[in-house]
Amino acid sequence: MKRGITDALPLIVSAIPFALVVGLAITESGIGNLLGWSTAPLIFAGAAQLTLITLLGSGAAVVAAITTALVINVRHVMYSGAMAPTFQKQPRWFRWVAPYALIDQLFALAVLRKDDDPKDFRTYYLAAAISFIIFWNTTVALGLLIGPVVPETWNLEFAVPVMFVGIVVMALDRYPKVVAAVVGAGASYVFAGLPNRSGLLAGAVIGIIAGVIADRAARQ
Repeated sequence: MKRGITDALPLIVSAIPFALVVGLAITESGIGNLLGWSTAPLIFAGAAQLTLITLLGSGAAVVAAITTALVINVRHVMYSGAMAPTFQKQPRWFRWVAPYALIDQLFALAVLRKDDDPKDFRTYYLAAAISFIIFWNTTVALGLLIGPVVPETWNLEFAVPVMFVGIVVMALDRYPKVVAAVVGAGASYVFAGLPNRSGLLAGAVIGIIAGVIADRAARQ
């Protein structure tokens, strides 16, 4: 439990500006602070939450906003696929509850511990997950209060991509992973103009294919 909380802390600290940006976006969206904050526990996925709030605030159709958020969250299906063998060793209640917290940061931590003893993994995962859940919901609420008074010169929005880059770099311990990350990032940039942010999905699929090819080549 202590290890789970300790490992989560650096990623929590790096996500503070992101949570403040979400809080600020809620205050600027005009959808209401309470309703906007409720997206934190309901969605619990920062990028999708920020996109949904921003689109709704700009007057986009509800269906279009939800579709875009879902496209952004497709990567979580890949996370669940990677963690499925580990989760299958866990009790039924854990398999129902744990996926809720399988966000980017927690996946980055959990995938490194997936071969642990099932009980040890479960304790580690839940400790880290609860830490993130408490942090995210409280810090988004804090962003509602202090976000409007933060000077624009602080450029908090820049912290969002920096945070994701940090998570990715942490996991690049093999050549195929580097190939997948670089190709995926390049493809996402090339297809950035596709509707509903589907360029992210295209980049993810192309990156996975490139990583698989590189992995097979390395094994030969």
